[in-house]
Amino acid sequence: MSTLGRRVAASIVAATALSVSGAALATNGYFTHGVGSESKGMAGAGIGDPTFSGPIVVASNPALGVFADDSWEVGLSFFSPRRSYRADAGFAGQGGAFSVGAADIDSSSNWFPIPYVAKNWELSNDRALTFVFYGRGGMNTDWDDAGASATFDPTGMGKTPVTLQGVFGDGEAGVDLSQAFMSVNYAGQSGENFAWGIGPVFAIQLFEAKGLGNFAFFTDTCASTFDPLTGGCTLPTALTDNGHDMSTGFGFAGGIWWQFSDTASLGLAYQSKLSMSEFDDYADLFAENGGFDIPSSAKLGLSFLATDEVRVNLDIEHAGYSDVDAVGNAMINLGGCPTVGFGGTDPSFCLGGANGAGFGWEDMTTYKVGIEWQRGSSDTIRFGYSYGEQPIQSADVLFNILAPGVMEQHLTFGWTHARPNGGAWNVAFMFAPEHTVTGQSLFDPGQTVELTMSQFELEVSFLW
Repeated sequence: MSTLGRRVAASIVAATALSVSGAALATNGYFTHGVGSESKGMAGAGIGDPTFSGPIVVASNPALGVFADDSWEVGLSFFSPRRSYRADAGFAGQGGAFSVGAADIDSSSNWFPIPYVAKNWELSNDRALTFVFYGRGGMNTDWDDAGASATFDPTGMGKTPVTLQGVFGDGEAGVDLSQAFMSVNYAGQSGENFAWGIGPVFAIQLFEAKGLGNFAFFTDTCASTFDPLTGGCTLPTALTDNGHDMSTGFGFAGGIWWQFSDTASLGLAYQSKLSMSEFDDYADLFAENGGFDIPSSAKLGLSFLATDEVRVNLDIEHAGYSDVDAVGNAMINLGGCPTVGFGGTDPSFCLGGANGAGFGWEDMTTYKVGIEWQRGSSDTIRFGYSYGEQPIQSADVLFNILAPGVMEQHLTFGWTHARPNGGAWNVAFMFAPEHTVTGQSLFDPGQTVELTMSQFELEVSFLW
């Protein structure tokens, strides 16, 4: 194998290892704001832009593979989500309440490396074949602060409440969800003004949950075996603290590009809902016995030249979070669970059941604008802004301490420098200003919980 071949193989192996073990994204919900440095420099806008040169562009719009160079592209971002929650005292465990300890706690683990790799082959007859591997979604929280606690009556008999360490009274709590995608994309051009692209998308997920043992009584496993005479049940074994579990699955992605005038073009892209295998080790946590499919996404983009040197991109992206029960089902579904104490009679509404509670996320629509300024033959400067109403409802803040994807705005900057002997360096920077969601705890109606997040990301990539 040549030296170049060994470097490429090493890059793929490194990307695989890091993407499925270290990715921790939380931007537009838990989807990243863009894929690839050129896209990220414009807040994810540009699916109608035919000027991108890197092959990773097919992750945004499969049709654009015909415009990418016959080249390799590798990139590495350094992503920093800053998460915190604040809770007041509420009922402090009195009257049957389950109260998060009054505190202002920051999640640890604030820096994550996230790589990608892509290769494009130009074929005959205006066709292109593209391979890409990248991280697009994920979430990580690590609530290990010694000040985190919960207060409740562990016997359920109205006795004096006790306070235990951990957000939910079961020690260090948090989740780690990583998602990595691989696609093989085939694109073609029909005439000068129309292009299309399509291909399968394969995905791998890793998930871990910690510190949720005190929800064992609220699971389908327990409720279905509950004995009212003894007050006992079969305790779940697939709820928490089982290490990382893996899920795999697939779907497809497709897109078109249409130039309808000399200066303007449209892009349309769609990635299907990816059908994933269940997280068996967390079948008592996620609805439908550990189901965690990956939501579909649809994008529409307009790209036009404002001047000979300035291109403007206007995009809309819609993510279908509500179509995945583990993500979209509301926490109030627990009201139907017999062992919760809200008068429910159907175990399918307990954790892990067919109608089990999730994070209560609604679908998210994000609006993006990107500006691309061509400065001479070597340098391109990019700016971007996006806005999307975050998906978490105020009634679901308690569970979303685990997954506080509350970002709404992204400000971005990007720069591409073409090298004299071919290839290019790309840099992209993202800042997401702090946003807070406030709501009432489901298990303590006197308690208010606030979720807060801000983000930074720096990405560097190389095209050759």
